Amino acid sequence: MTTAAAQTPRWALFRTGPRFEYLPVALFGSVMGLTGLSVAWRLAALRYPLPGLVADLIGWAALAAFLALAAAYGMKAVTAWPTVVAEFRHPIAGNLFGTVLISLLLLPLVLVRVSPLLAQGVWILAAAGMLVFAVMIVSRWMSSRQQLAHATPAWIVPVVGLLDVPLAAPVLGLPHTQTVTLLALSVGLFFAVPLFTLVFARLVFEEPLAPAMRPTLMILVAPFVVGFSSYAATLGRIDAFAEGLFLIGLFVFVILVGLLRDLPRCCPFRVSWWAVSFPAAATAVAALRYAEHAQSGLADALALLLLAFATGLIGALALRTLTGIARGELRALSG
Repeated sequence: MTTAAAQTPRWALFRTGPRFEYLPVALFGSVMGLTGLSVAWRLAALRYPLPGLVADLIGWAALAAFLALAAAYGMKAVTAWPTVVAEFRHPIAGNLFGTVLISLLLLPLVLVRVSPLLAQGVWILAAAGMLVFAVMIVSRWMSSRQQLAHATPAWIVPVVGLLDVPLAAPVLGLPHTQTVTLLALSVGLFFAVPLFTLVFARLVFEEPLAPAMRPTLMILVAPFVVGFSSYAATLGRIDAFAEGLFLIGLFVFVILVGLLRDLPRCCPFRVSWWAVSFPAAATAVAALRYAEHAQSGLADALALLLLAFATGLIGALALRTLTGIARGELRALSG
């Protein structure tokens, strides 16, 4: 050992600079997309002659993705804390911290098949965290003047994300959750109306979104298709109001697919593209639930078409992301 090395304190040998400081918290949207796709395949396997093993494999991939991202972002928090604080305080990116909590609200749908107790614990913590986060963000909006240019689809995540609270509740068997799920459903649907209107006005009257943010447009589908599934999970029925939510969601989904159809040709791939994954999977889930209710061949065909679309889309995103990681391009893809 050299003299310089001998004089260096042992703890200093383990010091590192910032790690994963470029990693956006929005990448947790990939966990949401994978978990949603797992749920869609589970529903499809119950209704059609499709293998349930596919749902299990996608679910475990979602869990592995969450653990990997949690470790990487935890390292970012330890080694580059000011960057995390700046991201949280950002008027747009800060809203996407809700993707972590929504991931934890959805993962119990996978974990319940292995450990119901663990699934219950994760859901309780995530539901409490989502409520606190929604209060914090709404308080931020109301405490200072906001700029219309900042009203992007990401604004929908913190409060309308409450609609994800009821989704896993029916399979967890927890007592006394009706009030919590009804609260989440009510607040989520109530705020969906002004937030969708505000974001729609921004898109119509302000400058177009930057290319890197264009995939977030698909988030505008979530209030309707997730609202449909949340309503059915909370009240245990699909009535005319729920059917209306699904049909509006389908209308918005068709429009946004048309707007984003040229994305692969006009914009280089970024991890922000994962923003399209959960809305696509949630639309497939809603279509499968609606097909069960409608008992119509047309509804079944639509459900299978949307399942195939979501599967192909998320598969392509996963392949491109893993290829980029293998090539050492994660920093560039996170830009």
